[in-house]
Amino acid sequence: MKPMNSTQKTILWWGRFDPDYSRNKILRSLLLECGYTLQDFIPRSSFLGSVEAAFTRFDMPAAVWVPAFRQRDYSSAKRFADRHSLPLVFDPLISAWDKVVFERQKFAENSSRSRRLLAWESSLFARADLVIADTEPHGRFFIDKLGAPRNRTCVIPVGAEESLFKQQLQTAAPADCPAEILFYGSFIDLQAPSVIVEAARQVSGARWTLLGSGPLRHLCEQKSRGCEHIRFEDWLPYQELPERIGRADLLLGIFGTSAKAARVIPNKAYQALACGRPLVTRESAAYPAQLGRNMENGITFIPPADPEALAASVRSLLARPGEMHTYGQRAHETYTNWFSRAHIKQALITALAVIGL
Repeated sequence: MKPMNSTQKTILWWGRFDPDYSRNKILRSLLLECGYTLQDFIPRSSFLGSVEAAFTRFDMPAAVWVPAFRQRDYSSAKRFADRHSLPLVFDPLISAWDKVVFERQKFAENSSRSRRLLAWESSLFARADLVIADTEPHGRFFIDKLGAPRNRTCVIPVGAEESLFKQQLQTAAPADCPAEILFYGSFIDLQAPSVIVEAARQVSGARWTLLGSGPLRHLCEQKSRGCEHIRFEDWLPYQELPERIGRADLLLGIFGTSAKAARVIPNKAYQALACGRPLVTRESAAYPAQLGRNMENGITFIPPADPEALAASVRSLLARPGEMHTYGQRAHETYTNWFSRAHIKQALITALAVIGL
């Protein structure tokens, strides 16, 4: 590294990361809002990043930040941070071991490959000066399973890009137009889209739209054959997603049974609430305990993998069409109270104070 000058308000974002990914975009903008200067170091090689950095000219940072999904960049970033006595912030968002072993089921949990992957990832978490999790259950998982430092693991919700996902006006649909139930996603087990299709088959008095693509979409299309009220749409540009949410009456979250599904709040949940649309999703301790569980806060929670419960919830909501606008307002209030930009900013400030920034 060839430092130009030293500053206590510079954070070096390290790794082959996507600056436009929602998690990164929100946190980066908030860091700038808090008065920090950001420098990006995107090495040609994750493994050799610390070598490349030695020949790169930039300001001496106050800390090094390894962002979402960049476990491969961690070791090189840590070598650099240790060499210059800098704290390292690790915001993995997910566990690579959890994804490979339990989500993709690439290795058996007790296999030697699984144990090696767990040991490798645990060594990353244990050496971080600050670990950031997106929910309380994810934070506990990082601590209990991956060895993250208990007193230096902080929760910062993901939230939504509020400049884009704004409260959508509730427009009155024609009397002969059934309400629309919207799901969008990547059609993976964590989301359990087949549960949605099974529920949709039981409630033909609404339009059910599943938007997106992924490994389970073909299966869902097969299960929905003969049901004209179930439709599939392909991905649309990200910038158009809020308007598409606004055309729906009710949004769906995730319904998977995995441990990970119980730990996360998906992007679609934050986005639906920010847009002021009521949400039905699986019960999860990832949501604040203070939230009610009967739509009083714009969210209906149901047991995971329970199409009958999903169908019953949708029927109950559709039976009160005059209250749908109120549910949407409550959903937006829930976002404002728990997941807004202001809330995330305060959580970020609290987290950085742990390492003296």
